[in-house]
Amino acid sequence: MTPAEFHPDVAPAVRELDGHRTRFIELCRSLSEEELNRPVPHSTWIVRDFIAHLATIDPTVLTIFRRITARDAEGRQSDGSGHLDIDEWNDAQVAKRRDWPLEDVLAEAATNRVEMRDFLATLTAEDLARPFPFEGDGKRPPADITLLQYLRGWCKHDVMHAVDMARALPERMTPDLETWFDDRVVTGYQEAMNR
Repeated sequence: MTPAEFHPDVAPAVRELDGHRTRFIELCRSLSEEELNRPVPHSTWIVRDFIAHLATIDPTVLTIFRRITARDAEGRQSDGSGHLDIDEWNDAQVAKRRDWPLEDVLAEAATNRVEMRDFLATLTAEDLARPFPFEGDGKRPPADITLLQYLRGWCKHDVMHAVDMARALPERMTPDLETWFDDRVVTGYQEAMNR
């Protein structure tokens, strides 16, 4: 499915999402086992954990998107108790995959991304205008934004975490990576998350 098959407000986000995923996979596949297992400064994760995070987060985000577009006013992801600690959930997901071969993690990411792209193709102008109750996380407060606003930031998720990984890989920095990382939303995210 090409970006032309998406709503005109979604298509640019999908193009960006696809471009970042392609570059992210190239970066991941270029890393040695030693590099994949390096601790990331200012994080409890190692490099490969960020890859596992990006492989596993799409289904959770997709559940939230489906709730919002199904006109569920809450649109909140829950563990049954009414609250999901996203940091705790992410830690559990990456821990389960820490010993997986890289290609298995990337295969899971690819499968999950197909389902996400299929859903994004169904979004309408009405869906995009719906409030999105961002729950916040350990470093960012909750906020109400529209689904389109969330999508425009979320499409940068891969590059945001490539920047995190690069903190453990200073010798990997090139002008090409610096150009890829040079985005005001990505910079703002890094400033918020790594004070």
